[in-house]
Amino acid sequence: MMQLTADRPAAESQPAEHARILVVEDRPEVLDVIQRVLADAGYEVHTATDGDAALAAALDLTPDLLVLDVGLPKQDGFSVTVELRRRGFRAPVLLLTVRGAVSDKVTGLEAGADDYLAKPFDLPVLLARVKGLLRRRDWARGAAGDASPETARVGEAEVDFRRFEVRNPGGTFRLTLLETMLLKLLVQNAGRVVSKGEILEKVWNVSPDTATRAVDNFIVRLRKYIEADPRLPKHLHTVRGAGYKLVLEA
Repeated sequence: MMQLTADRPAAESQPAEHARILVVEDRPEVLDVIQRVLADAGYEVHTATDGDAALAAALDLTPDLLVLDVGLPKQDGFSVTVELRRRGFRAPVLLLTVRGAVSDKVTGLEAGADDYLAKPFDLPVLLARVKGLLRRRDWARGAAGDASPETARVGEAEVDFRRFEVRNPGGTFRLTLLETMLLKLLVQNAGRVVSKGEILEKVWNVSPDTATRAVDNFIVRLRKYIEADPRLPKHLHTVRGAGYKLVLEA
């Protein structure tokens, strides 16, 4: 299914990212290949082989990225992702699965995953997805060399994109990669209606006509971070039939 082939990018051509990656896969031969490829590309790689071990290792190691197979013993990848997000795990999650249906991808995204790769896949594609997620993380932090903001103020809330945090009078809240990217997209387009399709395409990297309530659920979560009363939002508005609009000062 996955092999170390001659067309795999040479290790010396891959810059070391100095990122810590946890790979969770129950098939030893697949795990070994993925581990070696990522290590050759300059990453610090740790491994686990079942859902319970994945949960424990992710919380203990706090990796920069989690590569997580869906079909695991003890707990599947969807359940692990949901539990990690519930416990405050904020690193990007790349799900691997033999199921490639759009519905499975939506399930993964709604569980809290950041990207989805169907098996069998080519190793260069895996490396590209890993590097892409880390680049998206850097963009969200404002560390990608562009002119995007590193911080923003929304009403009484202070957003620190570098730290993936929102601070408001009620406390400090950690954001996931996709929460950060969504909030940053809205901040960059403050005062303008951003459609759900644009959000799906630019943040989730899926087709703009994908049927999912993931965006709506994320909007609800963001309101808890930036609104004094999330039930009566003054900053993050739903524009029925059009999308969402962020008002920095109400």
